[in-house]
Parts: sequence; structure tokens; C-alpha cells
Amino acid sequence: MKALLLENIHADAADALRSRGFEVETRKGALDPQELSAALEGVDLLGIRSKTQVTREVLEAHPQLQAVGAFCIGTNQIDLTAATDTATAVFNAPFSNTRSVVELALGEIIALARHLTDKNAAMHRGEWDKSAAGSHEVRGRTLGIVGYGNIGKQLSVVAEAFGMDVYYYDIVDRLAMGNATRCDSLEQLLNTVETVTLHVDGRESNTSMFGREQFRQMRPRSIFLNLSRGHVVDLEALHEALVSGHLAGAGLDVYPSEPKAAGEPFESRLQGLPNVILTPHVGGSTAEAQENIGGFVSGKLIDYCRYGTTSLSVNFPEVQLDPEIHGTRLLHIHSNVPGVLARVNSVLGEHGINVDRQQLVTRAQMGYLVTDCGNGVTADVVAAIKDLPETIRVATVS
Repeated sequence: MKALLLENIHADAADALRSRGFEVETRKGALDPQELSAALEGVDLLGIRSKTQVTREVLEAHPQLQAVGAFCIGTNQIDLTAATDTATAVFNAPFSNTRSVVELALGEIIALARHLTDKNAAMHRGEWDKSAAGSHEVRGRTLGIVGYGNIGKQLSVVAEAFGMDVYYYDIVDRLAMGNATRCDSLEQLLNTVETVTLHVDGRESNTSMFGREQFRQMRPRSIFLNLSRGHVVDLEALHEALVSGHLAGAGLDVYPSEPKAAGEPFESRLQGLPNVILTPHVGGSTAEAQENIGGFVSGKLIDYCRYGTTSLSVNFPEVQLDPEIHGTRLLHIHSNVPGVLARVNSVLGEHGINVDRQQLVTRAQMGYLVTDCGNGVTADVVAAIKDLPETIRVATVS
């Protein structure tokens, strides 16, 4: 089997796949859909980070592709509906780099509250400005977290340990961590806190969720951070709020348009503003996080291809399977309609196949049937199951 890893994924991922018998090709940069389609010829597993777009056209053009690993948190760069329709399993790393993002957010909050960007620039100009004017501790100040998922929750706990009063808003009803206070609306949060940080996902409906109206609702001289997705913020509106002095400072790690590879030029409306920290999408880019992600996602891809396990899949029914296979394991991905189990078992019975274990799990429109067979499953058996009208994909592992 062959794997293609893009966007400078940690070497541990390639090593793990090679150690399990995969042929692995690695590339440093992202690929556009046309380049990706050409590169996927003969590829069974694809590994990407946040910049490569995996479209329906790409997935439908490569029915041999079994799984996509997103070596990051977000999966909005993958057409998940198309992945499900083509029976392409998708895995990500929802926890592995949360601490790295949290530490960057807190570091930027402290730097902006203490005006460290201005102090640093002045020192490089040879100016000694030893003054406490405008500098504040973060202890006792209010932090508003928009999006209370894995990153938002951990940030909530760590910020509280710093002595901050934490408020949060999420469209999903999420349990507060520690002494955090849940806000009933985004407007309520913006009117309450002195620092706002976004940790929302990249769904299309979040596009420009933060614009002139939201910045107007923030308290004067607040700090604003976006370490989530670039398209969720109107950068022109943010520029206006910063230049006017309504906001005291901002930190951004993500942008609506980003270079595909290191070394390519970058332009932003916010360049040149002394009260803005710009970082090149490195929230999760620490040695520890990338190593953890490389091991975690490659492990999920291996478990799926070698055993059929779909635990923590983004789009498949979740099944945790025994890695010990006696005989042949038949993996049947199909449309979730009544009677499929009976039809598959009828085929197995007609061919004299003995069933040792069987597990059927469904999710929305997809069904995932795993059958451990004690005696051999021939090509004729696989072909007969593949011919069932509900079948999307059939695979065997042994």
C-alpha cells in the first residue's frame, strides 16, 4: 500500500507507516486540487495539514483512496460529505496540539497587555523606554473565549490559573470548566470582557462571523486574538478598530489567504501596525505537538487499513476492533438501509463461509459491517458482496 504525506508532516508519521509496510512519499508544501489529483494516482492513504483542499472531484477521481489523515485539528479543508459518499475514512488530531495553541494565546495576551511589541521595537531602535504606562498584569482581568471546544476549555483552565476571570460563548451548550461563566450570547460576552479570543471551527457558516458590528460591541481598548480560522474575521474591520484606537491590540495566527509553503511571500492589511502580533499559522507548530500529531494520526490510519478500526473517525461509524485476526476480516461499507446484514450473510452462507464474529454500526446514511470469517474469503465472495446494490466499498484484511 502507498501513502502520500504533504505539508511537511512530522517524520514520525512516515516512519510509523514504513514500519508497517507502507510505501511512503513525502512532500513539503500543499497541493492545489489539480496537483493533488495527479499526485494521488495509485495512493491508498493521504496525509495533509490545513492548506491542501480535498474536494469532491479529487475523491471521486480516486476510488482506490481508502483514508485521509488530517494532521491537525480542523477538517474543513476536506469535503466530508464527499468522503462519506466515496467511503473514504477521515481521521484528525482533535487533542494533540491543544496545549501548543493555548500557550501561544496566553503568550500573546501577556505580550499585548504589557505592550511588549512596542517595547521590543523601541529597544531595537536604541530607545530606552522604561515606563509602566499602559502596561497591565493579566491577573484579575477578564477573558472571553468564543468557541469552547478542546482548545477553548484548556485555555479556560490555564487562564484561570493565571488569575483571569473567564467567560465563554458557544452555540453548543458546554459544561463550564472551573469557575468560568457561560454567556447566553456573543453580544453579552463582548460587552463583558477585556480580551476576546476566537477558537471556532472552520465551517462555512462562520465566515466573517466577526466584523464591524462585533468589534463595535467590544469594550474600548480591548485585546483581540484569532488563532482559529482566517475566514472568520473581517480584516478590514479589524484594521479600522485598531487604527481608530478602539482596540488596544490584536494577535493573529491565521488568515483568509495563506501561502502554500514556507518561503512564499505573505501580505496582510495588518502589516506595519505596531500593536499587532502576526504569526505564520504556528499555533500548533511546536516540536511536541507535531510529534504527537504525527504518531496519533498515523496510528489511526494504520489501525484502519490493517484492522478496520474506525475509532475517532470524523465521518465513519466508530468501531474499535481486535488487532488479532484469525482467518479473514471482511469490511463492508454500505448505505444504511434495512436488510443489508441479511443479504451479506446470505452471500456468505451460499459460499460456505463460517462467521466467527460480526459487528454492524451505523451513522447517518452509512453502515459499517465487520465480519470475521473463520475460513477463507475468496475473490468470488468479495465480488458477490460488491455487487449488492447497497455496497459502497468492500475490503478484506487478514
